[in-house]
Amino acid sequence: MSRETSNPRPRRRTAWITLLALGLVVSGRLGCKRSEGKTYPLRGVVQEVQADGALVVAHEDIPGLMPAMVMPFHARPSRGDVLAGDRIEATLVMNDKESWIEDVRVTARGLPTSKPAPQVVSFASPGDAVPDFALVNQDAQPIHLAQYAGRVLVLTFVYTRCPVPEFCPLTLKHFRELDEALARDPALALRAHLLTISFDTAYDTPAVLRSFGRSFTVDHGEGRFARWQFATGSEEQIKAIAGFFGLVYWNEQGQITHSLRTAIIGPDGRVVQVYGDNLWTADEAIGEIRRAAATVGASETRRQERR
Repeated sequence: MSRETSNPRPRRRTAWITLLALGLVVSGRLGCKRSEGKTYPLRGVVQEVQADGALVVAHEDIPGLMPAMVMPFHARPSRGDVLAGDRIEATLVMNDKESWIEDVRVTARGLPTSKPAPQVVSFASPGDAVPDFALVNQDAQPIHLAQYAGRVLVLTFVYTRCPVPEFCPLTLKHFRELDEALARDPALALRAHLLTISFDTAYDTPAVLRSFGRSFTVDHGEGRFARWQFATGSEEQIKAIAGFFGLVYWNEQGQITHSLRTAIIGPDGRVVQVYGDNLWTADEAIGEIRRAAATVGASETRRQERR
């Protein structure tokens, strides 16, 4: 059953998200100087020139990185003379923070293009009650979302083999910054929990997540995963929780094409905020966590006053 929901951050949401744009979004600032990074040769046919200048390219296999797929790229510098139907060659540059294409060369003009029909993606909205989804954590122990009642739960979706720095690696960087911010505020840390969910059910087993998670988590005195857990589940379980928050993903020749979702759930089990991108910051999320956590104390005060 579909749900019509509105984006809590309308300035950042596009109501119609094409299947093309749900590929690995490779971004970068236009017109900047060339930066250091690992380089890969890229060849393909431009399917679309987006309003911001991004080139949606049906590219060939990129050896050592990803299989052939359709995805947007930003070019440095921008190429206003490149049109849909042009075959191009370029250099894909990736570093720890971003990626882009440069040295774009048009090798043929006016080739046929194809563009999939758009897909409507709904978001969970503030105030929505979150179902008690069941998962399995990095210790192979069953968990469910209701067990975090009374605390603010911040959850996100990644997969451990994600190769593009603007996607899962950046999400994990945000979560590490959240963990560090909570460590500086022990009172708030007691009222919050972080949960990273993998949608790669075939590869990201609990053992893989435990090893992977140790690279990000810190033992604050209660155990390495006491505040920040990593989880997976059966294919059906992951599809259910991903569908509720509007995450879209699918397997494509060994890689997973996916959108982005990070959600903040209040102590009452209702949605506080959903981020559909990686533009949010740890400071922004800590503010939401603090406001949501404060509702517990306010509710308790009112309860005491009624006695």
